[in-house]
Amino acid sequence: MAAQRRIDLVLDSVRRLLRIGATANLLNLLQKQHPADLAQVFGELTDRDREAAFSVLVERHGRLAMEAVSELGPEAGAALLSTRSAEDIAKLVQEIPSDDAAALIDYLPDELSTAVLDLMRPRESGVVENLLEYDEKTAGRIMNPTVFALSEDLTVGEAITELQNHRDIEMVFYLYVVDERRHLVGVTSLRRLLLVSPETPLKRIMVADLISARVDMDQEEVARQVAAYNLLAIPVVDEENKLVGIITVDDVIDVIKDEATEDIYRLAGVSGDERAFTPPMESLHKRLPWLGVNLVTAFLAAGVVALFEGTIDALPVLAIFMPIVAGMGGNAGTQTLTVVVRGIALGELTWGNARKALFKEIVVGVGNGVFLGVAAALVVWATRGNPTLGIILGLAMIVNLFVAAAAGTLIPLGLRAANVDPALASSVFITTMTDVFGFFSFLGLASLFSRYLAAPI
Repeated sequence: MAAQRRIDLVLDSVRRLLRIGATANLLNLLQKQHPADLAQVFGELTDRDREAAFSVLVERHGRLAMEAVSELGPEAGAALLSTRSAEDIAKLVQEIPSDDAAALIDYLPDELSTAVLDLMRPRESGVVENLLEYDEKTAGRIMNPTVFALSEDLTVGEAITELQNHRDIEMVFYLYVVDERRHLVGVTSLRRLLLVSPETPLKRIMVADLISARVDMDQEEVARQVAAYNLLAIPVVDEENKLVGIITVDDVIDVIKDEATEDIYRLAGVSGDERAFTPPMESLHKRLPWLGVNLVTAFLAAGVVALFEGTIDALPVLAIFMPIVAGMGGNAGTQTLTVVVRGIALGELTWGNARKALFKEIVVGVGNGVFLGVAAALVVWATRGNPTLGIILGLAMIVNLFVAAAAGTLIPLGLRAANVDPALASSVFITTMTDVFGFFSFLGLASLFSRYLAAPI
């Protein structure tokens, strides 16, 4: 809370200083902030104020400004940079690590990104272009290719000397050991290096059995590996097991945040790259397709209701309680879907253990259906004076919550097996299932026992 209050004060000061044109004071304020705090401040400014504040900072402290842009995220950061010339961008992106530069350049318009790469220094440009050759959301795309490695033929004393001669490396907690062809053969810790005799061969203290990521490994799987083995960094190797980069825990945290955001968005049928200030037409383009699919499936549910049009005409009171059955089923399905999709994302749930998860969710669904169905039946009996209608409503809720539990478990697992993102597509199908079965069970039971409902209700 204290940190947020401080950022709010900085934000208010930035707005005030921009309004009165106090450039020197604004620069003095901005340069005292941490890049992450600056990113938050930039994110809450209007487009015009953000560009003005960034321009003030970038003229004097290019590195700090670009570190803040990196923290802001590649899409928002690229949007901020795209208002500048290719020459300026090429100069600025060389102030940050190549993996961050690649992420920003990838979001620039095609012509601008090509011009920026042409204007960068050959070495930096080549590194960024190599990163951009890897598929999006893979280890190769998010790795830092500047990784410190030690030859397996060194002694501990020689390794320490090598380390002292490379002060610009990103991470020294893990020291990776390679052979003469740069194949990854082991790892040791900085602590271990300092606790043994300088004459000790590096081969004797390194751990040969280590965790690594292939360049084509999905970034979500990389995050799971880092979390599962409590790593501060993970080395990245190519198909020949040659060390080509490193992914540090700060990059993994960004991946976890992005993947979690994407899953939340997709559960609602929204594209994972949409943000609060995405242009309206772009948001319309992203949301409309799944809403169109939802409209089609809604007509399926309406078709089920149409089958019982005569029953509803004879017993109009049924229309009052139909939304309860469908709504409770939809909410229960969303609960199950959220748990199952998260289990799939974390690697906890597969077809191998799906039966256990399905049984558990069905028990929960039926249990909820019994408790809520009895409660609903009692309310209907008390308010309408007809116990039969209450029993029908309660039974329909039990059936629909059973369907919600089964569909909420099996549909995302089935979509995953078919290589379709379960977070994106599941909610539409589950809503259809709960609407169709909810209406069918409630109206079907009402038709079956209509003679007991014929009396005034």
